[in-house]
Amino acid sequence: MNDSSKITRLFDFPYHQLHNYPQQNCLVLKESNDWKSMSTQEYINQANSVSKSLLELGIQPGDKIAVITSVNQPKWHVLDIGVLQIGAVNVPLYPTFSEKDYAYILNHSDSIYCFVSDDELYQKVVKVQEHTQLKKVFTFEEVNTDYDWNSFLSIGTKVPRLKVDEFKNSVKPSDLATIIYTSGTTGTPKGVMLSHNNVVSNVFAVGNRLDLHDNKKVAISYLPICHIFERAASYYCQYMGFEIHFAESIEKIGDNLKEVKPNFMAVVPRLLEKVFDKIVDKGSNLTGLKKRLFYWSLKLGEQYKPYKENGWWYEFKLSIARKLVFSKWQEALGGNLDFMLAGSAPTQPRLIKVFTAAGISVFEGYGMTETSPAVSVSDMRSKGFKIGTVGKIIEDVTVKIAEDGEILVQGPNIMIGYYKNKTLTNETIKNGYLHTGDIGEIDDEGFLKITDRKKEIFKTSGGKYIAPAILEGELKKSRFIEQVMVIGEGEKMPAALVQISFEFVQEWAKRHNYKITDITSDERLHNRIQEEIDFFNKKFGKWEQIKRFEITPDEWTIDSGHLTPTLKMRRKIILEKYNDLRQKIYN
Repeated sequence: MNDSSKITRLFDFPYHQLHNYPQQNCLVLKESNDWKSMSTQEYINQANSVSKSLLELGIQPGDKIAVITSVNQPKWHVLDIGVLQIGAVNVPLYPTFSEKDYAYILNHSDSIYCFVSDDELYQKVVKVQEHTQLKKVFTFEEVNTDYDWNSFLSIGTKVPRLKVDEFKNSVKPSDLATIIYTSGTTGTPKGVMLSHNNVVSNVFAVGNRLDLHDNKKVAISYLPICHIFERAASYYCQYMGFEIHFAESIEKIGDNLKEVKPNFMAVVPRLLEKVFDKIVDKGSNLTGLKKRLFYWSLKLGEQYKPYKENGWWYEFKLSIARKLVFSKWQEALGGNLDFMLAGSAPTQPRLIKVFTAAGISVFEGYGMTETSPAVSVSDMRSKGFKIGTVGKIIEDVTVKIAEDGEILVQGPNIMIGYYKNKTLTNETIKNGYLHTGDIGEIDDEGFLKITDRKKEIFKTSGGKYIAPAILEGELKKSRFIEQVMVIGEGEKMPAALVQISFEFVQEWAKRHNYKITDITSDERLHNRIQEEIDFFNKKFGKWEQIKRFEITPDEWTIDSGHLTPTLKMRRKIILEKYNDLRQKIYN
């Protein structure tokens, strides 16, 4: 990556783009069925207008500005740059937080202004405003009110541009840029403080692992931008001069991929699982030779090894599968996808094999909000890709494994600390090393492998350790099982709470001319899922086999609180919701 030396603060990225390869389609959004573009120049002009209005409102370096958007969009980025370049701090929040969470975070973060994307969020925030230090809430909408986007921009029209430049020049790379409240799978949200340099250094270190060179590329943005994974990816795209197209929503991602035809995208494992299930679903509805070909290709994909390790005969068969079957997968994802970058939770090795065999490589990385975010990333070049690992450690970052197997990280990407929580900061960062709470190992070739979350491992009453994530990853391979949580802490045996795949189960019942009235108590369905569990139990040690299970009545969603906004399970909440089922299993 060239002349990265000039970029030391997050707002330097768009200026770098303007200077080197200004784009007509820098940020592209779909509005009433039309894709509308913002050029690099407009992006910067608007960001400067934001800065001027904030200065007129009396914002000082270090002041906190909260922002909540229900979908990713250009105004988020405009506001981001406008806030950061005057030394203020961007506090992004998830749109799915409850009012209680908003009250807590807005107050705890000392935010004095808040920007929201729409009226629904506006109403939510205004309701809790009196419990916070907010002076005003503005909206991205253009709705002719005294708090809409245009009203906000008009506040600073008389402020000279030079004033913005003065502030801009005094921002240091070590200054606090953002506080990200982790939605956390447990307890009260924690505010992770990241400096400009934390994120900038990480963007370059990861960028060096991505084999992307010219600036004629297209990216699609759909994972929540308040999550550091998507945000760092978008700074990287701005640096490279790639067009960023915003998906309409996670539900419409399938249609948007076909329209945008991106060259690469960031994914979370759950999304990959959903894409894969859809493909297999379509394949299972084929007939005759087409169906045989589909399953032959799928089987081939599951045996995939990189660097032609399977030999010429396998590669020959793979080239046929790519022509006849996998080319259709590529088309479904827009036709131009070179690779996907997977993060945020462990990805099943089987999915990585199948997609990579299909010509759409999946590069898994590992990191967390506290590490801005990346610690390691896979790379096809110079043998940097090994299935079952999360790649090699990125440059300038050091990882060591503690005696109990915990992954410890040191480097320029380590957070400043948790906002207003010195005790927790000191528990997490000891002797310069961040304690990740993940268990892992580094193999003799330097690949990092994550084996579990320290917090999620539990003991049965017989004293045996159970690592739920590994078991869950296996069980989710069943087409009957959409989500599963392994439980049994302090109990005599492990058990599971299962959310069935509603679509697939309906289809299965239809095929057997069978009507299910109550999924939680239907005996035939229960027996069929027992067969699936028996099959996977054979792969587990005796002590970790799932002895009993119950089917949950509803779907696990973000809105109902089962899942975090990046689709990770909130174990504590799921246990509370289905406490009656847990009782049923263990009594």
